Amino acid sequence: MLAALVLAADQFVKYLTIENLPLEKVVPVLGEFFQLYFVRNPGAAFSLGSEVTWIFTIALAIVAGVIVWKAFGLRSRLWAVVLGCLLGGVLGNLTDRLFREPGFPVGHVVDMISMPWMMPAIFNVADIFIVTGMISVALLVVFGLRFDGTRERDHPVVETDEEAEAAAAAAVEATETDDEAVSAEDPADAAASDGAASSGAAPAPEGR
Repeated sequence: MLAALVLAADQFVKYLTIENLPLEKVVPVLGEFFQLYFVRNPGAAFSLGSEVTWIFTIALAIVAGVIVWKAFGLRSRLWAVVLGCLLGGVLGNLTDRLFREPGFPVGHVVDMISMPWMMPAIFNVADIFIVTGMISVALLVVFGLRFDGTRERDHPVVETDEEAEAAAAAAVEATETDDEAVSAEDPADAAASDGAASSGAAPAPEGR
């Protein structure tokens, strides 16, 4: 639901941009702090990779697919909010790549937000949710919050199957080595015991 709301907001702002803003002309809102500047971006940030637009389309589709797949195992509301915002942003730009000019799957993304004091790039609503979503994902990973709502510190360290098998094999080998050592010492101990018994025994009396 959150992803759908983000997608709708992004596309609505892009619709207003196309209908009301002149192409590639600055429209000041708060001086140089906040401006509107309508451009059609064929590439990534700073128009990088404009000749391989289809690669960005594939990348966005893969990211969206992974998020949807992970969503089925979510038990954390915080993770749901973060991934919902991220998915909505990804779908916003993916929609442009698929359905806007010059056509599928190399459509140009509609950008309109300019903040020259902070960065020279022009961005859109979807970009805002993508960036904040990625930062939030990194923070959740650093703080150890799992998809099921628990934290890493709540779970004891569990050996992998390979580690458990290696430890079991080492224990068996150590046991066999001890048994072989004991078996090798038995004859000597028996001989020593027999010698001690022989030397300590009283001589039999001689007959008269």
